[in-house]
Amino acid sequence: MAFSAKGRTQTALAEINITPLVDVVLVLLLIFMLTAPVLQSGIDVAIPKTRTVSQVTEDRMVVTIDREQNVFLQDKPVNVNELPARLRTTGKGDPAKRVIYLRADERVPFGAFASVMDAVKLAGITNISIVTRPIENK
Repeated sequence: MAFSAKGRTQTALAEINITPLVDVVLVLLLIFMLTAPVLQSGIDVAIPKTRTVSQVTEDRMVVTIDREQNVFLQDKPVNVNELPARLRTTGKGDPAKRVIYLRADERVPFGAFASVMDAVKLAGITNISIVTRPIENK
């Protein structure tokens, strides 16, 4: 589009400046990259340390007991009395062949830990692995 003013022809600016758009997108990308791991971490549990620790390489069903003795299946809170039924309906395949990883805060009393283990066994799951972290050698 051209128009004239006193004999000079001027054209309208038809280009879009994408530099500010790229800046905003990069800042949003940086924010999401930094906050995603924090949101994905799940329940905060101080896991006990042991000398024998093996890496978990596959996605498994995880039962967590936090400091206040709340029980979680994956990241969802569950009543310990409802845990056997939820484990039977959520898992795939035969319950006797499934593996459950049990995470518990180091300050959880043994009675609470034992009642969750009993609930898992009532679901027919006998392969229970207890999650720990390695002791750092100094």
